[in-house]
Amino acid sequence: MTRVFNFSAGPATLPVDVLQQVQDELLDWQGTGMSVMEMSHRGKAFVSIAEQATETLKTLLNVPDNYKILWMQGGATGQFSAVPMNLLRGRDTADYVVTGSWGKKAVKEAARYCSAQTVARPVDDKFTHVPDRDDWTLNPEAAYVHYTPNETIEGVEFPDVPDVGDVPLVADFSSTFLSRPIDVGRFGMIYAGAQKNLGPAGVTIVIVRDDLIGDVLPQTPTVLDYAKVADGESMLNTPPCFTWYVCGLVLQWIQRQGGLKAMAARNAAKAGKLYAFIDASGYYRNPVKPEHRSWMNVPFTLPDAALDADFLKGAEAAGLSTLKGHRSVGGMRASLYNAMPEAGVDALVDYMKEFAKKNG
Repeated sequence: MTRVFNFSAGPATLPVDVLQQVQDELLDWQGTGMSVMEMSHRGKAFVSIAEQATETLKTLLNVPDNYKILWMQGGATGQFSAVPMNLLRGRDTADYVVTGSWGKKAVKEAARYCSAQTVARPVDDKFTHVPDRDDWTLNPEAAYVHYTPNETIEGVEFPDVPDVGDVPLVADFSSTFLSRPIDVGRFGMIYAGAQKNLGPAGVTIVIVRDDLIGDVLPQTPTVLDYAKVADGESMLNTPPCFTWYVCGLVLQWIQRQGGLKAMAARNAAKAGKLYAFIDASGYYRNPVKPEHRSWMNVPFTLPDAALDADFLKGAEAAGLSTLKGHRSVGGMRASLYNAMPEAGVDALVDYMKEFAKKNG
């Protein structure tokens, strides 16, 4: 078997160590005689898996005691509805900072439930930078301020956590979750789909402050009510048990690598190496303002889009998979999540050098 370097934006590459452990335990998890996929979610075995995963996540992120960690379903897209349903709390307006495609989707969905105001967005609608903080038109009476720290499609990333005063800050961390330490206490709530840095698709992590839950819109489905999910220990219905289990193994793997500080150092080095090559190549181009470039998702273009198909064909032959950019922006995109080894970046740079030499 030969594994490729998988640069997919998600579902994404997973640590080989974790996949091997899953393989070893697939038919018989720790002497139970059954797979995790076959276990009752109410049984002691799976409850122990779930509790350990939650505790490991809490330790890695240093989650304060006045926050709930919820394992939900529906992806970030489900949270686009769940956030206003749970966090409006009697108010009728919320602020949204839009820096890419996922921010656009979030504010559009929120508008079904409240007056969702776009308070910052690039004037030319070309998502290549984060609007200057002084230009944001925040409403101090808003129920919350929502933003997307990393835009997976456009490769735009906030360099730091924005200051929004006393209004709760909400963040869709899907494509940058666990890539570095974050101060959870600065947020009212964060959420993230698992399928980038945490595990297979099927689970969405929600970390929400206690005082923000319990007062939902009347039409809120029970499975999207944060207070009820918390009371049910994330098991109001049968959860995606296997995904939860794999996420727990990935969390343990992150601990073995040295935790989130070590992840940050690795991720900064990988992204820095690829951006440095792109900038110096005179052939490839990244459109994002340097200080707002993503560590996780690196889009780049060739001088002539007519060469894209040849580039992708050669990349696949070289064991470099899923480099095609999103259809809305074209070009290429290399996603460098936690499980992507630096050797993958080295292999990509070597291939890009050869392709430019041949076609430049």
